[in-house]
Amino acid sequence: MYQQVLDPVAGSLGWSALFAALPIIGLFVLLGVVRAKAWVAAAGGLAVALLVAVAAYGMPVDQALLTATQGGAFGLFPLAWTFTTAIWIYTMTVGTGHFDVLRRSFVRVSDDRRIQAIVIAFCFGSLLEALAGQGTPVAITSVMLLAVGFRPVLAASTALVANTVPAAFGPLGLPITTLAKVTGLPADDLGAMAGRQVPILAVVIPLLVVAIVDGRRGVREQWWPALACGLSFGLAQFATANYLSVALADIVAALVSVGVVTLVVRRRSVTVAAPAPVLVGRSGSAVGGPAVGGSEVGGPAGGSGVGGLAGGEVHGANLDANAAASDSRADVLRAYAPYAAIVAIFSLSQWSPITRILDSATTTFNWPGLHLLTSAGKTSSLPIYKLNLLLAPGSLLFLAGLLTMVVLRVRPGVAVRAYGRAVSQLRWAILTVTCLLALSFVMNASGQATTLGHWMAGAGGLFAILSPILGWLGVALTGSDTSSNSLFGALQVSAAGQTGLDPTLLAAANASGGVVGKMISLQNLTISAGAVGLSGQEGNLFRRMFGWSLLLLSGMCLIVGLQATPVLSWMVP
Repeated sequence: MYQQVLDPVAGSLGWSALFAALPIIGLFVLLGVVRAKAWVAAAGGLAVALLVAVAAYGMPVDQALLTATQGGAFGLFPLAWTFTTAIWIYTMTVGTGHFDVLRRSFVRVSDDRRIQAIVIAFCFGSLLEALAGQGTPVAITSVMLLAVGFRPVLAASTALVANTVPAAFGPLGLPITTLAKVTGLPADDLGAMAGRQVPILAVVIPLLVVAIVDGRRGVREQWWPALACGLSFGLAQFATANYLSVALADIVAALVSVGVVTLVVRRRSVTVAAPAPVLVGRSGSAVGGPAVGGSEVGGPAGGSGVGGLAGGEVHGANLDANAAASDSRADVLRAYAPYAAIVAIFSLSQWSPITRILDSATTTFNWPGLHLLTSAGKTSSLPIYKLNLLLAPGSLLFLAGLLTMVVLRVRPGVAVRAYGRAVSQLRWAILTVTCLLALSFVMNASGQATTLGHWMAGAGGLFAILSPILGWLGVALTGSDTSSNSLFGALQVSAAGQTGLDPTLLAAANASGGVVGKMISLQNLTISAGAVGLSGQEGNLFRRMFGWSLLLLSGMCLIVGLQATPVLSWMVP
């Protein structure tokens, strides 16, 4: 039995917060400064979290280790099960040659890689986030970008940046409904408030995608399609979250934005004499924001501001266009079939009769031997482990994989070997996610995460500016906006009561701040790196993403801070 303590170090919340921050600091230093492999950084952070839990917080060793095993189990199922199965589907499409057909089909939308990045990483990735989440968008869009000609680093970086603003509402509004559950606030109010924060950032994300792909030149040449995409996505997300349904916010926004981009590109193509060049980034080209401890490349300020493709190779699109013309309609339909199956299966799984059938296989139990109390002395819900055998995203993806086998005529033996190759390719990613979730569970169960939150809440009225940082930290640590809301949502409401701020504003700020932490989450970094064959280079991706993440976080802090003042208080429902 263990009861959480908020100020175990000398009875001081400040000193306790310093110790509680050590696992996160250690994780970021190992990854960004020491440049250790992701699994080493995650294992090191876990070791520090266990040491702090036992030595500083007085958590019994057996309880600390049991908590770590529970987190590790969650890392394996459903998380590793999800992204490994997603890569399995991709592996089968590559083996049958249909991924090449898919790549060539994108030329028909636009032969410009910058537009393809917007359509694949942002629009289609948002749809996947709306339906599946748990690393699925990053895993699938990374390999899709790889297939259309992106270099591995550029593909992973683009997918990571694009997988931000959909996270507040995906999958199917789960982060908001979880936030409502832990805070006691109406889900409609929380969704409406987040729908008045996140869409503002959504306007700039496609522009940032273009900047990462092709630097200032890309923004100068493709600012209008990118801006049209961001504006349409943001407006659709705002309108759906406020006036229709939180669960549908990302689905509607993704479909509206891809339609707008397609319309804008086709209208422009009528007035352009020659097709835009196909852009292919150089291997090893610098991508992303301000690098940690290095020069800034492609960043928002300073330096040359050269993006991933600046100085890269430029090729014509004739070969792909000719090959695309030779692909039969049946081949193209089969190439899209796996992804259509994913969308259809995840959509059907949300239909109540089917949900009830799938949920009948769900098992809920207390993790053996783990007994925790909250700081208030109440029984903690943290030891409860929910095993969604059929409703888990990985299980639904597996069903999509079985359909893929039928449509692409993949023999069972070939499919089994393909899954084995996927596991082998992602073995370090699986180890990393297992250690990372164990770290997260230990920090949560011991009270380290709660200590950090209470310490930040001591900022008084300034907490409105800091509240998105809690969500950012939560997602950076857990990789999930839902988990971050579960971790810090109630604390945000408590802080609002102490500071006189609006509880709906601060609770929603947790979800909104969390979206910009996705790109530096070790879970997402590991999945994207593993998907494109860059396992072991997660630290490189982290340094490229960290500056952009901080810049977007600053913007969200400013938005929430102004919404807490008369300047933008009219935006609070």
